[in-house]
Amino acid sequence: MSNVQVAVVTGSNKGIGLAIVRALCKQFPGDVYLTSRDPGRGQAAVTQLQQEGLRPLFHQLDIDDLQSIRALRDFLKEKYGGLNVLVNNAGIAFKVHDTTPFAVQAEVTLKTNFFATRNVCTELLPLVKPYGRVVNVSSMVSFSALKGCSQELQQKFRSDTITEDELVQLMTKFVEDTKKGVHEKEGWPNTAYGVSKIGVTVLSRIQARLLNEQRRGDHILLNACCPGWVRTDMAGPKATKSPEEGAETPVYLALLPSSADAPHGQFVSDKTVKPW
Repeated sequence: MSNVQVAVVTGSNKGIGLAIVRALCKQFPGDVYLTSRDPGRGQAAVTQLQQEGLRPLFHQLDIDDLQSIRALRDFLKEKYGGLNVLVNNAGIAFKVHDTTPFAVQAEVTLKTNFFATRNVCTELLPLVKPYGRVVNVSSMVSFSALKGCSQELQQKFRSDTITEDELVQLMTKFVEDTKKGVHEKEGWPNTAYGVSKIGVTVLSRIQARLLNEQRRGDHILLNACCPGWVRTDMAGPKATKSPEEGAETPVYLALLPSSADAPHGQFVSDKTVKPW
């Protein structure tokens, strides 16, 4: 099967992830994997798309579970010899009125949105084939959260030389600062989701830089994006975009033609590069 192209979308049994799978099934010339933590929900979503005449495949993936990530990695390696498109869409958010203590929200949100997404990248990026496309779904909230950071933190997050280890240290510090109740004093904004998405955006910039250094001839393009404010379980019914509209930019980045050499290492919203 190593000549068959393959795309994987994380967290794709509902919402934007499901809409991305639907669009890729129509436009991507290869196998498309819908993944979810819960196999029952994942299979139900596959059945739904099959009833629409599409042919997605299913693989279990809980990004919070390293064993689960590695099982997918081994499957892709063995069956396809790698991966052509990876869309890191899985993520969580607490509701605005949630009464869970902020320190707990910070730990749980960062664990999935930043640390687990990073684990997926660590395991799967080496599998990405030449001309592959990687899309990390971030959020415009990362911009407002960045503006809410101290000048010192903003400088670090905007740096063109920040390393992955340094970013991990900063994300870890945010969680620790919330536990000590000093996060505002230490220059952090009051949004765990926002900080987690700063992490995703900056991680994308670092990963793109490493691809340039280590695999320049492979023409892999990796970007972060914002799907917009989308009517999902996460954002609620008042949001302005449908899931299909939310999927447009991630799908555009996943399907950049092999002749393209940009965008790469950018933050893209409404198919437009936004300066970080």
